[in-house]
Amino acid sequence: MAPTSTPQTPFGRVLTAMVTPFTADGALDLDGAQQLAAHLVDAGNDGLVVNGTTGESPTTSDVEKEQLVRAVLEAVGDRAFVVAGVGTNDTHHSVELARQAERAGAHGLLTVTPYYNKPPQEGLYRHFTAIADATGLPVMLYDIPGRSGVPIETETLVRLAEHPRIVANKDAKGDLGAASWAISRSGLAWYSGDDMLNLPLLSVGAVGFVSVVGHLVSPELRALLEAYLSGDTHKATEIHQKLLPVFTGVFRTQGVITTKAALALRGLPAGPLRLPLVELGEAATAQLKEDLAAGGVQL
Repeated sequence: MAPTSTPQTPFGRVLTAMVTPFTADGALDLDGAQQLAAHLVDAGNDGLVVNGTTGESPTTSDVEKEQLVRAVLEAVGDRAFVVAGVGTNDTHHSVELARQAERAGAHGLLTVTPYYNKPPQEGLYRHFTAIADATGLPVMLYDIPGRSGVPIETETLVRLAEHPRIVANKDAKGDLGAASWAISRSGLAWYSGDDMLNLPLLSVGAVGFVSVVGHLVSPELRALLEAYLSGDTHKATEIHQKLLPVFTGVFRTQGVITTKAALALRGLPAGPLRLPLVELGEAATAQLKEDLAAGGVQL
């Protein structure tokens, strides 16, 4: 049974884009995934995104993706939203992944902008529409031009919002002005996809976060959100500023690399990475420890 959603918060407010734990030999660690998922929900997450970029989706197979969705649902499915990443740069493949996720029981879909092939806006519109047409699940778009090479322009977001199942957008565009216009005109539920901009995006109409640092500071993210929603912007700003070293530290290099290193330091399931990602080096690990300590994270 899916958790309760509202049109304003279709996937809750605080979600973590979960890493995919692997065993020492690089195989999928389903037990570890269930332990990590339960830990994150206990820490205050309303939902988890699995099979996203932070979940190393470029290097997991379709079979592994389905196994992971089923395992996480078994662990937390009645307590949190489980949103499956299904975006690729191949519309047909994305549609198949969306149908697979629906069969596995996912509560929603995350669909990233097609990357590398740089489609025009009409191509983006047709791509996302095809995915939304393929299942009965609610869809969260994911706009991250720094990785995909192509932004979802405001006019396209407004068109896509007319689809009954396209209900949200994960914004990693880094453009508060564009976000302001798109939130105002589209009516989509807006989620920050850039931890450094969690608080600023709330101020222009975002409803929550899809976070990477949520692996480490979910209670603090929840406190920031609740302070802001209650009107205590001073407290929200204090929490934001306290977390600045964490935001900076986790993204000194690719976020999956630092997050898995931090989880290992905390004794939580993570495991190795799959190439082309590589483990954090000794000097970088020392820097990460300093950054996390400065942000109040206990290791």
